[in-house]
Amino acid sequence: MKITTETGERHVLAVTVDNQAGVLAKITGLFTARGYNIESLTVADITADHAVSRITIVTSGPPAVIDQIIAQLDRLVPVHRVIDLADQGAHVEREIALVKVAGTGDKRIEALRMADVFRAKVVDTTLTSFIFEITGSSDKVDRFIALMRECGLVEVGRTGVVAIARGPEAL
Repeated sequence: MKITTETGERHVLAVTVDNQAGVLAKITGLFTARGYNIESLTVADITADHAVSRITIVTSGPPAVIDQIIAQLDRLVPVHRVIDLADQGAHVEREIALVKVAGTGDKRIEALRMADVFRAKVVDTTLTSFIFEITGSSDKVDRFIALMRECGLVEVGRTGVVAIARGPEAL
């Protein structure tokens, strides 16, 4: 699924790298030096021996720029593989957000009602506030946050996109 933005098509890059100090700095430095924007960035160890990490990068650009980003990432020494999930076909993307909302009375009831519609879970509550956990596409998270602004949004923490290709093949 390709989504077009003002800066070009949105791409989700899955990058497997050696799990060592400085690798993330090299990758973000590559983006910074060339003026490429990172819309979302997540990193996690993916092997039992902690030797390999997976970095998921969401970026946008015209096809030539995305091809250049992939080629430059591929040339970095600690990088094992770079996959553009947008080019691979169907993939699953998710993001998690913690959303703190303060309010009483009708605003509190409305926040709970909307959370139910979005299948957000209450993970903490006081007499004057909630912290909701919501999981889904970035668009779903964005819509939920926008609605919570009307109910007394206080603070948001987001994980960034994690994504994986559909089907039996591994990255």
